[in-house]
Amino acid sequence: MSAELLRVTNVGKSFGGFVALDRVSLRVRAGERLGLIGPNGSGKTTLINCISGALYNDVGEIHFEGRDITRLPPYVRARAGIARSFQIPKPFRSLTVLENLQVPLEYAARGRAGARRATDEALEMLELVGLRERAHEDSAGLTQVDMRKLELARAMAAKPRLLISDEAMAGLSSTEVDEVLGILRRLNDAGITVVMIEHIMYAVMRFSERVICLDAGQIICEGTPESIVQDAGVQRAYLGA
Repeated sequence: MSAELLRVTNVGKSFGGFVALDRVSLRVRAGERLGLIGPNGSGKTTLINCISGALYNDVGEIHFEGRDITRLPPYVRARAGIARSFQIPKPFRSLTVLENLQVPLEYAARGRAGARRATDEALEMLELVGLRERAHEDSAGLTQVDMRKLELARAMAAKPRLLISDEAMAGLSSTEVDEVLGILRRLNDAGITVVMIEHIMYAVMRFSERVICLDAGQIICEGTPESIVQDAGVQRAYLGA
């Protein structure tokens, strides 16, 4: 059994009278591929915002590699090894594809990426996601799928132990979904723990070792992909009975 990497304990978050997270607890093992599913408004994005530091939870604790990070700012969490991609990629459009990776290598991975090798490391990451040939192009000219690949590469440039992929395949064709799945598998094979938030069940089933389903701010089911799709509560809340 792999060591525990992330532990979320009784985390709650409200916005006025709306309870987005209702004392959610979960654990993620080092090297795991975890799928996080649920209907819109179930609390998925709020949960990863609390983990990454974009939001501070009202109650509960978050530990990463045994360290309490509950009140640490986002940049400290990034430097500790937590990175995330976003549903809507927002690269630095005035920079080239290569330069978009050099920024997080200089900032988020400071101390873990040698300055002399920043360009070489950025090129290696672009090779991994299939964008090396476009390294010196303006990022504003990328296609939708290439923009998603760049978003994953930018997250990886922070040298994370944990990567949270937030709907990296939204709006892509089945062939493009397979491309992104291949990238995430290669990252996981390289030792990166991946939490994948996704609505495309085909992708969740193919990628995840374990799946957690949220609904109305609570975990309603947890198990293998095969067991999750057979669960009556998941079918009612998310898949459709």
